[in-house]
Amino acid sequence: MRLSISVVFSSVAGYFLGAEIIDWGIVLLLSVGGYLMVGASNAYNQVLERDLDALMDRTKNRPVASGRMSTTVAMAIAIAFTILGLLTLFYINPQTAMFGGISIFMYVLLYTPLKTKTPLSVFVGAFPGAIPFMLGWVAATNDFGIEPGTLFMIQFFWQFPHFWAIGWFLYDDYKKGGFFMLPTGKRDKGTATQVILYTVWTILISIIPAFGYTGNLFLSPAAAIIVGGLGLFMLYWAIKLYQNRDAKTAKRLMLSSVTYITLLQIVFVVDKFLR
Repeated sequence: MRLSISVVFSSVAGYFLGAEIIDWGIVLLLSVGGYLMVGASNAYNQVLERDLDALMDRTKNRPVASGRMSTTVAMAIAIAFTILGLLTLFYINPQTAMFGGISIFMYVLLYTPLKTKTPLSVFVGAFPGAIPFMLGWVAATNDFGIEPGTLFMIQFFWQFPHFWAIGWFLYDDYKKGGFFMLPTGKRDKGTATQVILYTVWTILISIIPAFGYTGNLFLSPAAAIIVGGLGLFMLYWAIKLYQNRDAKTAKRLMLSSVTYITLLQIVFVVDKFLR
């Protein structure tokens, strides 16, 4: 549920950024449609990974893995959520439904099976994971351009330090299920270096709107300073991970990354309505 709510939050933030006039009916439809799409993706995932989920402490109590729910019921829920979610998003506009469909396809049929094959699964999974922030703008404008593309890139690059931090402190548990989450496959300097690099890229992309290169998506100098400061807080923990290379620091990096993306979206929205 936490994941679903975070996706809805990102989508609504993107809508507020793209809308000239807030239509609360569209906000409701976007929230319901987004929630259903994430629910569908999670349901498909739990069916496909039920045997692996049963091996890991963090997932062994999931409904399908624990045997509390049959795969038939789970698939029925997944299919129903997919149909209802797509119809809800299509009612907003066809492009929103299209991107919602792409998100489910990439998450279920590409990212999920790749998780046990290659660390590149995180790269593939970053595509559907980056769609929600962008989706809100498309829902508001029925158009895809530089603005939603920038929102997509912010959340795309942010996911690498976020998920590598999770992969680091849950390394032993992921290993039980045969998942490859870290770029080098190990909790080493190579992984920590890449965490720092992707954190820096995330910060740089996040402040690009302040320079006037992203169309109608703009960030004031004051807001850019705040976003940059939030980014430096996350970068601090990325550097600490390189120095300490322990699970405790990785967890703090994960928490700082969640704080970063949440406050960034709030700052972007507040900055728009204060201008």
